Amino acid sequence: MPNRRESDVVKAELDELMRLFFSAFTNTDGPPRTDRIHEVFIPEGTIISQTGDRTVVYDLGSFIAPRQQILTDGTLAEFAEWEVGEQTQIYGSIAHRFSEYRKSGVQNGRRFEGGGHKTIQFVRTPAGWRISSIAWEDDDPTS
Repeated sequence: MPNRRESDVVKAELDELMRLFFSAFTNTDGPPRTDRIHEVFIPEGTIISQTGDRTVVYDLGSFIAPRQQILTDGTLAEFAEWEVGEQTQIYGSIAHRFSEYRKSGVQNGRRFEGGGHKTIQFVRTPAGWRISSIAWEDDDPTS
């Protein structure tokens, strides 16, 4: 188990990974930086959307491509997503985070706001901490 100081350093690294993840899809002040996803994930990372009883599992490429499209073609404008709460547990070279988030934007000309929850798993790699998987569920699947 890491000591308090080591734990604080790791927590700061995990906080930064999450900041980079959320900012990768923001297009409020320029084009999205979806390339950041490859920086914060292990290459084999998975992202899972859970909507009711419908589960969609993405690899990094299949997750990024459609989002890059709608964030740059005008379908989804003024989009931002940010973390509003979290609980992080660190166990040696693995960690878990339960995150609450909010989001807002303009989709197909209609302003929306929403939020949900993400569960994130991290692993320490030779290159530093990386995300291995994220699963999320929106509070309101229509938002």
